[in-house]
Amino acid sequence: MRQRHLWLAISCALALPGCSLIPDYRRPDAPVAGAWPQGEAYRQETTSGQPMAAELGWQQFFRDPALQRMVRLALENNRDLRQAVINVEAYRALYRTQRSELFPQFDTEAVSSRQRWPADYSRGGGGGSGSNGSGSSGGGGGGGQTGGGSFIQSHYSITLGTSTWEADLFGRIRSLTQAALEDYLATEETWRSVHIALVGDVATAYFAWRTDQALLELTKATLASYQESLALIDASESAGVASQLDVRQAHTLVDQARAQKALYTRQIAEDANALQLLLGGAIPADLPPGLDINGRMLADFPAGLPSDLLLQRPDIRAAEHRLLAANANIGAARAAFFPTISLTARAGTASRQLDGLFDAGSGTWSFVPTINLPIFTFGRLEANLEYAKLRMDADVARYEYSIQTAFRDVANGLAARGTYGEQLQAQGELVDNNQTYYELARQRYDEGVDNYLTVLDAQRELFTAQQRLLSDRLLQLDREVGLYKALGGGWQQDSVAGGSLAQATTNPAPL
Repeated sequence: MRQRHLWLAISCALALPGCSLIPDYRRPDAPVAGAWPQGEAYRQETTSGQPMAAELGWQQFFRDPALQRMVRLALENNRDLRQAVINVEAYRALYRTQRSELFPQFDTEAVSSRQRWPADYSRGGGGGSGSNGSGSSGGGGGGGQTGGGSFIQSHYSITLGTSTWEADLFGRIRSLTQAALEDYLATEETWRSVHIALVGDVATAYFAWRTDQALLELTKATLASYQESLALIDASESAGVASQLDVRQAHTLVDQARAQKALYTRQIAEDANALQLLLGGAIPADLPPGLDINGRMLADFPAGLPSDLLLQRPDIRAAEHRLLAANANIGAARAAFFPTISLTARAGTASRQLDGLFDAGSGTWSFVPTINLPIFTFGRLEANLEYAKLRMDADVARYEYSIQTAFRDVANGLAARGTYGEQLQAQGELVDNNQTYYELARQRYDEGVDNYLTVLDAQRELFTAQQRLLSDRLLQLDREVGLYKALGGGWQQDSVAGGSLAQATTNPAPL
């Protein structure tokens, strides 16, 4: 009957609802405008039924099959992403550890002991030893006299119970558990951020690699043209037609092209090394043929509204989870001002004889409630609460800054989208005009109307314009990929419907 009362007391303690001292949370207002910037650099955005960036799978966004293969390899083998996944698992384990403190921890204990007592203990008939709340008196059965009148006592017991479990009446442990949960969720969102960043980094590294390859091929062709011109001028100089100035100018162009060739050769090697680091291994030799770098490499998507960033950007969601964790820690700091009630309870059987452990009447139990009330802490609790509130203020600022950073990233991407089309069109026309200029200069030289310096100048201008066109194209691709990332794109492999986005962004990290 007494054991039944003991377990009833523990059950009642578990059923106590307690209270929460966590402050009511209100999401801070986004410190950005309600619409994207307007002006000459920005074009009018239309949705036209296209999926948003966060809904557009990277496999549909990247149209180049070689790039698609590289992204898949990176997601399988990249070490940064693997570390991010492990961090999620670690924080989930921390959350489970903290959550376990909400419940009593039960254990069983078996004890066998023999103790020697002086003779006066035996004569007094008192004294004894106990274990886990079950004791036995000295003297009597289970012991025996030894030389000099001393007494040896035996004790055996088996108990089941809980030790120092805190009944969370004021929500301190629940607040800490909530904070641990939010930290875990923030780490999961950070993993998503690493995933998105990796997809974008692979794309920009691939585009740089392909662009440098195109620049190297252009430089090789230009160098061959320069060397042909140099041989022609050398022959003309030997015949007394060209001057030494013409020869030196031709040599200058050849040397410049040779230097450019070495530069692009080195950059291609560095690009390949960067790709291998991102892929977590060597670049496959059986990559499918890539698209023309000047072709349609990327799919279109609308920018949406600034308010969408709060749902689309995992770094913003991570910042808000950390904000919620700081808010929960304030609740834990508040609860520390109130009494804590700890319960220790055990029940079992004990005997002085091993074969009497389970005899009738051998049952034992103990129930020890403890109340701890802080009185003099010399400002420790107040300082902890102030620290928790200051951490909350810092996390609010960090959350707001993450929104402002995201807004800037998107605004820069939209400015690039609104201007690079015109810039590339103008640069392409410049290349065409320089090509015509070079052909006319060569024709005039062949007809004896002009000298060869004009031809060399036209060659140099054409080469510079062609290089600039490729470089501008690379920048355009980089900015569009950056806009895709800034709007939360890159998490999904395949496009999802808008209604499925919220569910798709809450899947737990893989184990």
